[in-house]
Amino acid sequence: MGLRLRQYKPCDADIIIGWIKDEEALRKWSSDRFGDYPITGSDINDKYLEHNGDCTEADNFYPLTAFDESGVVGHLILRYTDAEKKVIRFGFVIVDDAKRGKGYGKQMLTLALRYAFDIFGAEKVTLGVFDNNKPAYICYKAAGFTETGEEMFCELFGEQWRIIEMEVNR
Repeated sequence: MGLRLRQYKPCDADIIIGWIKDEEALRKWSSDRFGDYPITGSDINDKYLEHNGDCTEADNFYPLTAFDESGVVGHLILRYTDAEKKVIRFGFVIVDDAKRGKGYGKQMLTLALRYAFDIFGAEKVTLGVFDNNKPAYICYKAAGFTETGEEMFCELFGEQWRIIEMEVNR
């Protein structure tokens, strides 16, 4: 069957929570977008379903779930970052921790890139990755993302975590 993407379902939240083993993993996945650790499936569903992923525009937030014959294996969100709807940002990218290092992340990102370019008509896809998350950085590079030279910082655990901005152009 191979890997496929589908719209996020509320039942996916508890599966995703199971992949977040500690607060550092939560922050590498979601930065400061959720409250205190631990979070629950209800916290994810509240953000996604009741608050449109914190997006003010109604048609701007698309959570997706990756699955294969074994079940749910990954998750990410897509959202527009420009009024013209030509730039999509990936976020909340995560893969089942038991499946990491086996190509699932690259496959999921490749499918999501096709979705962004072919279905949404995006011209560019962006994302940010903390520089202390080398496995994710390597995965993003393998999927075709390149560094933009831009960086941001986020204060987590009393430290300044550097965010490397990356992109893929159509």
